[in-house]
Amino acid sequence: MSESAQDKLVAVEIDQSLGRGPSPDAEHERQVAIHDLIEQNTFKLANGIAGPFTLRLASVDGRLVFNLLNYKEELVYTIALSLAPFRRVVKDYFNICDSYYNAIRSASPSQIETIDMARRGIHNEGSDLLMERLKGKAEIDFDTARRLFTLVCALIWRG
Repeated sequence: MSESAQDKLVAVEIDQSLGRGPSPDAEHERQVAIHDLIEQNTFKLANGIAGPFTLRLASVDGRLVFNLLNYKEELVYTIALSLAPFRRVVKDYFNICDSYYNAIRSASPSQIETIDMARRGIHNEGSDLLMERLKGKAEIDFDTARRLFTLVCALIWRG
């Protein structure tokens, strides 16, 4: 996949009407995901519209909405995906995250490592699902999908 400067997200905004994350840990993960996503990502629209883009991510009427804006802040493309396929994996992800954060406070290192491996596995599953759902609309690499999935989780949990 091209690593062109045009094939990038240069800013990410989350629908602020949904408020903050469900916990300080989840809010921290969201902020880190946005920072890391802006630092390094690949996002190329399949229809040929060139970036770079500002992404405004929202949850509207049971849909995950990617509003992509150009450097003039003009809306150039919208991708809307049903949230239904994501609900199970997001629920599983938040359940394992709760277990992970609880384990950090009281479990042995080996127990924490086991839970963390499961957490990463579920996160990867969600990232793969996001890449599949975006197929034919946008091309993203796996690291971009992982960071975007973290943001999808924040939207579903809060929305």
